[in-house]
This record gives sequence, structure tokens and C-alpha cells, in this order.
Amino acid sequence: MDNLTDWRRDLAEGLPAATVERLRVYEDLLRKWQRKINLVSESTLADIWNRHFLDSYQLLGLAGAWTRWVDLGSGGGFPGLVVAIANADPSRKVHLIEADKRKVAFLREVSRETGAPVEIHSGRVEVVLPELCNQERFDIVSARALAPLADLVRLAAPALKSGASGVFLKGKDFAAELTNLGAIANSEYSVVESQTDPCARVILLRWNKPTVVRI
Repeated sequence: MDNLTDWRRDLAEGLPAATVERLRVYEDLLRKWQRKINLVSESTLADIWNRHFLDSYQLLGLAGAWTRWVDLGSGGGFPGLVVAIANADPSRKVHLIEADKRKVAFLREVSRETGAPVEIHSGRVEVVLPELCNQERFDIVSARALAPLADLVRLAAPALKSGASGVFLKGKDFAAELTNLGAIANSEYSVVESQTDPCARVILLRWNKPTVVRI
């Protein structure tokens, strides 16, 4: 973490030593697997801690109390696998959904080597998530770089409708995506500035329960 800028250092200092060690294992595996499959953009490899680990870790401070977390399109493990590694409560579990079988294999190796409390599901979000929501009640649903926000809300709807809060990392085009979100009924959101990128935002979203009119 030597290349952290001062304005990110406070966030990094919140990481326990044991978590840092597990993330170093994660970093080593990511660099090894990156030579075989594209897990992250090559331009971010020199800044893994800032661009990926801390970017994901900040969600823990926004999520509030939770027991079950589901991460959509986990890819290289961001943000879901970082959340699981940083989680200090053994009663909590993070579910990761990923369609790419090579990335699933990577996620499984990192989870084995770090002892992260995760359950990894291989398949498309639109198929896997409804089935999971029939078995589990999720408190948080997250995603990063998976789809435009309006499409993402539709994908996350099975979890949102059953009471989960959405915690979605978005880049510099977040404003345009929020404009398009207006077509999604029954959702309300707030926007939080990212602690790792001044151009990015975290969208916190909940699904409103429909009003019941009694006659």
C-alpha cells in the first residue's frame, strides 16, 4: 500500500493487519491469474489497492448491519470478495454470482487461500439470483461495472423486492445513468461520493413496497 495518496490513507488505515495479509494473498493470485485471463484492466495493475481493494472495502462503511450479502457479476471479486475478506463476523456470508467459468475458478482459489466466507455460484445473474432469493433473504445486493444502472436494478430486483438494499459502485457517467433510472418505478436512492475516486459515486438504493389501498 505504499502508493496510497494522502486522501485515501485514512480509509486504508481502517484495515486490520490480518485483513491486509489476506488481501496481499489476493493480490499475488490476481497478478498470477491476470497473465492467463483478463480479471482487471491492465492499466489498473499498478494501483490495485486503490482502484480495486479500497474501492470495494468502502462499501462496508455504507452497508449498515447485514448478515447475507449477494454480489452480482463478481468477475475478479470486486466488490464482493473484498467485502468477504474484510468481514470480521463469522456469522456473515457473501454470495458471489459469476457466469465466466474461468473467473469462477479464480474466485474459488482466492476464497480457499484466504479463508473468505463466501459461496460462489456459477451462472448468469438473471437465472441464479431468483433461485437464490427463494432460498435466502439478502440484506445487501452489490455490483460494480456490471451494467448500466437501470439494467442493474432490473437484474437485482429479486433481492431488492425482498428487502435488500442496493449498494452499487458507479464511475464518472453516474449522472446520466441516474437520469435513465427514472423509468424504474418503486425505487428510491441516494448518492454518496466515492472515498477512492472523486469522479465516482456509490448509489444506495431501496425498492419501495407498493402502497396497499384498502376499501
